Amino acid sequence: MGIYRIYEEIWLPASLSEVWNFISRPENLKEITPPYMGFHITSPDLPPVMYAGMIISYRVSPIAGIPMTWVTEITHVEPESYFVDEQRAGPYSIWHHEHFVEASEGGVKMTDIVTYKLPMGFLGRLAHRLMIRRQLKEIFRFRRQKLEQLFGKS
Repeated sequence: MGIYRIYEEIWLPASLSEVWNFISRPENLKEITPPYMGFHITSPDLPPVMYAGMIISYRVSPIAGIPMTWVTEITHVEPESYFVDEQRAGPYSIWHHEHFVEASEGGVKMTDIVTYKLPMGFLGRLAHRLMIRRQLKEIFRFRRQKLEQLFGKS
């Protein structure tokens, strides 16, 4: 069927409110996205903090510099606990990204769970094996490094 899952966890030596205030602001997504992806928010006049029902559109160039539109909806928000974004238009058949934060001794544990599916059946599964899985892992590795630069390393 070709439904995949990524599970990433990071511990940051910061307060829950510091981490939440950073990750819940849409404009900060660019800072934790690799530059080669050409990430740019195209939604006009976004409020500073996300809310359930918020639609955010982006231009991104994940493959060979080819720009594409990606539209997500923030479907759930529980302040200082979690939020969920789901793709409404873009390269995936399914994209469901859960972002959890919880206070942990001396810091914050951040957990990301991404469930996704590629289009095009067999060709999508082949692209996943050859490129997509590796690229997503690289994006999360970059994100980890940036968050550790901002908040410190465990």
